[in-house]
Amino acid sequence: MAGVSKCLKYSMFFFNFLFWLCGCIILGVSIWLRVSKEAQKELQLDQTSGMYSAIDLLIAVGSIIMVLGFLGCCGAMRESRCMLLLFFIGLFLIFALQITAGILGAVYKPKIEKEINDTMSKHLPLKNQDLNFQKALEKFQQEQKCCGLVTGISDWGDLPAVTCSCEAPNLCTTVSGRSVYKKTCAAVIIDFVKQHMAIIIGIAFGLAVIEIVGLAFSMTLYCQIEGK
Repeated sequence: MAGVSKCLKYSMFFFNFLFWLCGCIILGVSIWLRVSKEAQKELQLDQTSGMYSAIDLLIAVGSIIMVLGFLGCCGAMRESRCMLLLFFIGLFLIFALQITAGILGAVYKPKIEKEINDTMSKHLPLKNQDLNFQKALEKFQQEQKCCGLVTGISDWGDLPAVTCSCEAPNLCTTVSGRSVYKKTCAAVIIDFVKQHMAIIIGIAFGLAVIEIVGLAFSMTLYCQIEGK
């Protein structure tokens, strides 16, 4: 084992200790959200909420990160080629899946607007929707300064109580003598998704750089350790 670089060895350990610590935090928080009634009440989660699927996914991600961090730490300190190889394979698979997801996201990004508009169109006309849906949409219109779902105020038909009234000149348009928000709520949702996709892509790129560093560290250390 004489050719192993101590600097590389301890750098690998420190890198994976942080990796393992992040996994612990993700796992701990996600389990707490899954079992804590107070947290579920605060976040307004119920058994039909899609958030539970996201929390379950975080539990899986946190567990995987913890295992990989443990393999990396032990592999570095014990100079175990087996552990380092397992770490490399696991991290490489995550990296490959991440790249695949990024490619699929880039391919389907132009279709986002069409998919959202098609989904929203299924709720038209709005006057045929239940009262709870209408009230929720009116609240969303007030908060996001938008009107209607796909085409504007005409989505509401002849319903009189529609909170689309606009007082900000740069956000308004005039329809049948009324000043209403010119931006549709579907457009607001599309903008939100596109903006956050850019953030997600940026985070994914940063994680990819970290993963490449981890792959390089583990393989270099693996090659330096003499086979037994």
